Amino acid sequence: MNYKKFFPSRNIRAKILSLLDWIPNRIMVPLQYRIHTGRKLNLKNPQRFTEKIQVYKLKYRNPIMLQCTDKYTVRKYVTEKGLADILIPLIGIYNSPDEIDFDSLPNQFVAKTNDGGGGNQVFICREKCTIDKQAFINILSDWMSQPKPQKHIGREWAYENCQPRRIIIEQMISDEKYHDIPDYKFYCFDGEPHYCQVIMNRRDNETIDFFDMEWNHQPFYGLNPKHGPAPKPAPKPAPKPAHFDTMKDIAKKLSGGFPFSRIDLYSTKSTVWFGEITFYPASGYGNFTPDEWDFYLGNLFDF
Repeated sequence: MNYKKFFPSRNIRAKILSLLDWIPNRIMVPLQYRIHTGRKLNLKNPQRFTEKIQVYKLKYRNPIMLQCTDKYTVRKYVTEKGLADILIPLIGIYNSPDEIDFDSLPNQFVAKTNDGGGGNQVFICREKCTIDKQAFINILSDWMSQPKPQKHIGREWAYENCQPRRIIIEQMISDEKYHDIPDYKFYCFDGEPHYCQVIMNRRDNETIDFFDMEWNHQPFYGLNPKHGPAPKPAPKPAPKPAHFDTMKDIAKKLSGGFPFSRIDLYSTKSTVWFGEITFYPASGYGNFTPDEWDFYLGNLFDF
């Protein structure tokens, strides 16, 4: 079932799912997994990476995860790891759009909420003179007016924290080499990065590839939805980023203590920047191609 075909608006889907908060996780998670992947979820003896993500949601409770999924409080976690220098400079944090002095914002910036995910509730300003001030405020007001659900729509426990919704505005980072700066997402198991997922050209022709820690291109890609268009590998594998060894060390430091985490970083000509920490990529509802890689990554996931 491609339910997004019937409900293309994420906000509408979220509102519908919020009406189902009363359904227990142990029922809702297998149901969603079946809808998204077409497979029955094996909770008693999970073998797939995507199955173990579901068990991770249901059973693993580490309070530090609540800090790491909030886009503002995670900055303290990164600082405590001795990595404050990789945090993207903060312009401001606001409880309301009315607190923002639009005229004082730089020409380029990124606005987002501290509880957004999956690329949602992110506004990228590349040239302020092209932005209508009132339209910008209206977008932020819409974000802030959305109800904060008691349960995450994917039943992702680590996002069910008590932090109030706030607006974060950061400097926009860029690299003269790329029109859209690539995302480097390190899949880490027990504090060891094993694969780096590279996502490029998000605005034009998005591609998705995996590399090992020696930067060998891997014969699989994902996590992609079962239905609809999805990114595929780039025609030519991406070159190894200049700061790859540094990025591996950062991923180790930030992922330590978690059975699984995905550490998202950016690499520009001069330095490495922190993106976010994710514990449930694609909510565990995507697919790997070829399918056997779902099992290979599952073998690394032990908790």
